[in-house]
Amino acid sequence: MGFDMGVVPSNPDGWGPPDVAAIPQSLGGGASIPFAPFSRSDRLGRIADWTRNPAGPGAFAAASRDSVFDFTSADDSFVAGAEDSSFRLVDAKPPPRQPRFGPKWRFNQRPQLPQRQDEEVEARRRLAEKERARRDRHFQNNRSHHHPGFRGNQSSSSAKPSVDIQPDWTMREQIPFANFTKLSFSVTDQPEDLLSCGAVEFYDRAYDRVNPKAARRLERFKNRNFFKVTTTDDPVIRRLAEEDKATVFATDAILAALMCTPRSIQSWDIVVQRVGNKLFFDKRDGSQLDLLTVNETAQEQLPENKEDINSAHSLAVEATYINQNFSQQVLHREGEKVTFDEPNPFASEGEEAAPVGYRYRRWKLDDEISLVARCEVHAVNADPSGGRQFLTLNALNEFDPKITGVDWRQKLETQRGAVLATELKNNANKLARWTAQALLSGADMMKLGYVSRVHSRDHYNHSILTVMGYKPRDFAAQINLNTANMWGIVKSIVDICMKFEEGKYVFVKDPAKPQVRIYEVPSDAFENDYVEEPLPEEEQVRPLADVDATAQEMDAAAEAEANGASAANGAEATAA
Repeated sequence: MGFDMGVVPSNPDGWGPPDVAAIPQSLGGGASIPFAPFSRSDRLGRIADWTRNPAGPGAFAAASRDSVFDFTSADDSFVAGAEDSSFRLVDAKPPPRQPRFGPKWRFNQRPQLPQRQDEEVEARRRLAEKERARRDRHFQNNRSHHHPGFRGNQSSSSAKPSVDIQPDWTMREQIPFANFTKLSFSVTDQPEDLLSCGAVEFYDRAYDRVNPKAARRLERFKNRNFFKVTTTDDPVIRRLAEEDKATVFATDAILAALMCTPRSIQSWDIVVQRVGNKLFFDKRDGSQLDLLTVNETAQEQLPENKEDINSAHSLAVEATYINQNFSQQVLHREGEKVTFDEPNPFASEGEEAAPVGYRYRRWKLDDEISLVARCEVHAVNADPSGGRQFLTLNALNEFDPKITGVDWRQKLETQRGAVLATELKNNANKLARWTAQALLSGADMMKLGYVSRVHSRDHYNHSILTVMGYKPRDFAAQINLNTANMWGIVKSIVDICMKFEEGKYVFVKDPAKPQVRIYEVPSDAFENDYVEEPLPEEEQVRPLADVDATAQEMDAAAEAEANGASAANGAEATAA
């Protein structure tokens, strides 16, 4: 069979193919197949595409593009061609814009592959997590000094109480801080001044003009003695108790510690003695209350190694000495003194005592209970109206700007508010105690000095950068210290102790939880001949999580011992 050249039609009317070309039988000759004209500018579509989704957003455009090669029916093709010739686009409205979220990609408007879309979603998720973490840190920093026990999760599990719990102590009460924050009690009557002792010197106003550029070197006063006498060792309080002037006796430092209990983080303790119908609030010799805390309420914990100059104990000792030296340097030491009714009750003859005024004041809590407290004032200032103003003097200390995050030498002149806000966040309890002591003593003004190390690694030499003055009531409102809540805490503790029998008790702030425990202790506790024996760890009150962990460790140890014993018996039997 030879090669078939096919039928070549001839056009008798002219050049080119005839109007109706003859189609070979092999190609379906005799069928009516129309010719669809097209131009070179038209885009050629696909002849057959089974992967397209006709319901997609580009279905209309694909259908119009491929309609030229749609040979479904001749009649339909002619009708479609007529409709296409008469169709005009009249809707010129732009397509709706898609909302944009997340990062602006370089090819955001172009069709993206599924892999590119997954990367964009993952990037958005990571950015959202970073933003949420940043908001959480900001929220924690802002709320830290308003909520008690906020650093409970960060407290070290190895933190020890300020006093060793003895085996013969009995726990009588356990009070969470949440109960203290709800208390409120107002002392209606003004306090009555029963007696004033000691002498105070005038404040040197030249220190109000000190600034970081003209700082003053902090001097040392080794010849002047400072007294931290507890309540029952005070001869004046003993005399007032014998005269039955009140039923409750304390010092301003002890009352301030009780009033600011919800803000405390570190452990402390107070001894309470019930003698007849009277209560005496005391502190132990070498108590934690004698030292000033540093960065107690900060988020970052200080190192526990006492040999480190930036440890909590080293900074507390340093802050205490700074506070004492500052309170003497800002006075007119060779000038006039203001003496009170009686001399300093704690200084002996020939001894140079630091000038401090002791005011024994009495508050009436109810018809049966009245409180007497020994309060301190550190200086006096001449009032422009001709009177006198009593002052309290305290110093904040900067040890390392890299830890606190604020450099006082750069910020004190331009951003004093930021420096004070940082101190309120890191030392909320200390500032609240100073404010409470100023309110108790009836001081007209409290002076806060900002003292910094000459070098961050030198804890012996310091400089006074500036001194600021505040009215106690205004400053209490600024740091959110409610006087009604302060007196409510004292009144509730007094009522609890009045229900106890005669004896000695101790308040202990839990080192890891926001709560206070009250223990009944022997009458000779904390005396010179009292031998302290720490309570065994298995008998101390601990959180349930610690108890469960210890139980699991004991079970594991017992199982290991049993396995070892069985192995030893097997070895002996084998040897036999």
